[in-house]
Amino acid sequence: MSDSPQPYRVLARKYRPRSFHELIGQDAMVQTLGNAIQRGRLAHAFLMTGVRGVGKTSTARLIAKALNCIGPDGQGGPTIDPCGVCEPCKAIAEGRHIDVIEMDAASHTGVDDVREIIEAVRYSAVSARYKVYIIDEVHMLSKNAFNALLKTLEEPPAHVKFLFATTEVNKVPVTVLSRCQRFDLRRIPAELLARHFSHVVEAENVVAEPDALALIAQAAEGSARDGLSILDQAIAHAEMGPDQKESAPLVTAAQVREMLGLSDRGSVRSLLGLLLEGQTAPLLTAVRDQYALGVDPLSLMRGLLELIHAVTLVKAGRDIATPGQSVEEREAIADWASQLGFAPLHRLWQLLLKGHDEVASAVLPIESCEMALLRVMHAATMPDPGEIARMLREGGPMASGAPIVPAETSSGPSASLPASFEELIEAFWQRGKGQLAQELHDCVGLVRYAPPELDYKAASSLAPDFTARLTPALREVTGVAWRVAQADGPAAPTRLEQEQRQAAEERAAILETPVVKAAMEAFPDADLDDRLEQWSA
Repeated sequence: MSDSPQPYRVLARKYRPRSFHELIGQDAMVQTLGNAIQRGRLAHAFLMTGVRGVGKTSTARLIAKALNCIGPDGQGGPTIDPCGVCEPCKAIAEGRHIDVIEMDAASHTGVDDVREIIEAVRYSAVSARYKVYIIDEVHMLSKNAFNALLKTLEEPPAHVKFLFATTEVNKVPVTVLSRCQRFDLRRIPAELLARHFSHVVEAENVVAEPDALALIAQAAEGSARDGLSILDQAIAHAEMGPDQKESAPLVTAAQVREMLGLSDRGSVRSLLGLLLEGQTAPLLTAVRDQYALGVDPLSLMRGLLELIHAVTLVKAGRDIATPGQSVEEREAIADWASQLGFAPLHRLWQLLLKGHDEVASAVLPIESCEMALLRVMHAATMPDPGEIARMLREGGPMASGAPIVPAETSSGPSASLPASFEELIEAFWQRGKGQLAQELHDCVGLVRYAPPELDYKAASSLAPDFTARLTPALREVTGVAWRVAQADGPAAPTRLEQEQRQAAEERAAILETPVVKAAMEAFPDADLDDRLEQWSA
């Protein structure tokens, strides 16, 4: 009679870390623990906090093994590299060690449960070096239970260690936190998760596209357990070859995207392009096409938010390039960052964020998604309060429904750009941007003026953020994206210096006229009145 097959273990349990080397993304904590064990500076209580699936309970079990490992020869002491073969290591890994007690605080919340621990800590460990209490989701303990534990937690017997794990550390009393050595386990980066998943699929004899693993890692949001659960589902969803017994399952990006209801990044970029160009009918058609393919409207809104966030970061000068990012995506983000100012980007973010929340709670998600995007398309083009005030003062029209990215930015500079630097300064005055106009007049020495390009030399009094403020203002005033750069070469004097020099030359010329010269000789204490200079001019 053949042995019955072993029951299937889900990946999240099968690939739980068995040593600190297998614990990914928590290097700082492992180094701290290693140093503490090596130097004999072991705390009596540890608190692990972090989001779900980053390894809090696994870390607690690894600490229990590290404290109680005796080595293959039975003579070893506490170590950051437990052997895994001695009886304490094996018993702890299998959850059967009598001196390592795990308790779920979610189902043992009362003071009576804690009283049992208080009574038991008085007795030495049966077979281990330390008696270890692992309390998961410790924030679920009642207030009275925490109070009952305080004295024991502050002065426990030398043979007892407490290991707490929680996802909501803000609910743990400060009096408890102050008695523990705290470790904040970080979210695991998507790149690190994707590499971990590639090792898992290789061990499972599964073939997976790199893009598929990248999508799973992003969907996991920093949680290894969530990612392995999604990977488990993706493998079950994967297509098999003709010979299903011999061929390995193939996990593709398209299948993962369909399984998770995700839109591909190219479609999201296309949607944002239609949104910025103000193309209403094509936008609605594209949204419905995505919906017909099984894309969740909430996922669509999230994809647009992530793209606007990426554009804003590039606009702010941050490099967001990742190994899995396509050349097309990098170019599109860089192009939008050069065309859009911070003000419209912030407005787009706020409008999309509001739309995301509405879609999340809507009875009709796809309809809410369409209405939210239409509102974004029209509201994002509205002028800011300062521009509205200027329009009201000047009596000009307030256009709505125009593209967020004007046509000039894609078809070349407009013919109506200011022909000279002086005309540009005047245009700033007329558009109500007096501060920038004054700075251009007083503090900017022109190196090169070739609209829509401007190179200048700055006076010492010019603010460091001048270029960052001038670039979006130039686009707002002229309707064209400009290239503005500060240069170190020879520059013309500022307009203020030119006017001061011209005034000095005119004054000298007046003083050299025979009549004025004779008057100054007759009256040595006299001075030339500014009004005479203005009249002469």
